[in-house]
Amino acid sequence: MKIGLVGKPNAGKSTFFTAATSATAQIGDYPFTTIDKNVGIAYVRKPCPSKELGLDPNPNNSLSVDGIRFIPIEVIDVAGLVPGAHEGKGMGNKFLDDLRQADVLIQIVDCSGTTDLEGNTVEDADPLDEIKFLEDELHHWIGEIVIRNWSRSARSVESGEKIENFLSERLAGLKFTREQVILSLRKAKISKPVMHWGSEEGLALAGYLQEIGKPIVIAANKADISSKDNIEKLDKASAIITAADYELALKNATKADLISYNSGDSDFSLNDEVQLNDGQKKALETIRQFLKKNGSTGVQDCIETAVLEKLNLIAVYPVEDETHFTDSQDRVLPDAYLVPRDSTALDLAYKVHTDIGDGFIRAIDCRSKRIIGKDYELQDGDIIKIVAGS
Repeated sequence: MKIGLVGKPNAGKSTFFTAATSATAQIGDYPFTTIDKNVGIAYVRKPCPSKELGLDPNPNNSLSVDGIRFIPIEVIDVAGLVPGAHEGKGMGNKFLDDLRQADVLIQIVDCSGTTDLEGNTVEDADPLDEIKFLEDELHHWIGEIVIRNWSRSARSVESGEKIENFLSERLAGLKFTREQVILSLRKAKISKPVMHWGSEEGLALAGYLQEIGKPIVIAANKADISSKDNIEKLDKASAIITAADYELALKNATKADLISYNSGDSDFSLNDEVQLNDGQKKALETIRQFLKKNGSTGVQDCIETAVLEKLNLIAVYPVEDETHFTDSQDRVLPDAYLVPRDSTALDLAYKVHTDIGDGFIRAIDCRSKRIIGKDYELQDGDIIKIVAGS
């Protein structure tokens, strides 16, 4: 599963990306700072079973800190889009194409209203315009792929091929599944005969495809310098109040051993052994007041809303020894996997390794020691042993 960061230039995407991941993007106060996409790793927080079970975890594919599991997920920072990008304006379709691999999108909106849709400095821009323009760009992009060479392509549908099969094949490169195509067709309710479809029908279908297959989380970024009116506007639009520059400052202060802070925390603690100067004290106090008011910087909330709510993923922990909760190397609770909520024990087996899925015999719920079958629906936080034959 991958998150795509999207938005206009100069909205703070690169700062958000750097704050959210372990990678470092070029950060600058001018349009098109990001020329090539950046890829990094962010983390989703879930309770680690080690605390409940009184164990000392030895994580392999994730981190465990004070009873919290930090599970990695890939984040793609795509350069800024401008109105008309689907027509080649600005950096053009290159950046829309980069989004093909994203399963969910986080749109970074300039809540401060100090930049226009092309990223240029202005006053009193309406941040709600950003939400609409990005949706329009995505819908036109998807719609044009749906309807490309339609009069010729649709003949196969007229000849008997199911429309959902035809569109699933056409849209496979955008990571839309057949189930998502079927649901989008059902919601679009297009009554016009397939041979007479045009840009209007493509656009209508694209809206549902995007909503279902590439849902968007809105980050109301630069909230630390935004007006109350703009924050209220975006709050009503279900945006997450965000200050990516504060998150980045906290992470840098942590690296410098000035403070102790984990992503998503509502506060931080000072290192008593380090003497801060007046500027550092003032800056950290300003950030602390923002955290006190908003609960967090918003960056981690955006990541987790995208993964846990929009993609509806849960965390499961495969082990090889159901008694000691270890793998073959005696590592305690070594791996944490994010899987769709309706996944089965067999799905988990295949996620661990294809051979294990092919050889699946049974599974064991390690908490209850109960034997479960391949159709068992995984629950959030499950610890599962897969028994497989060669």
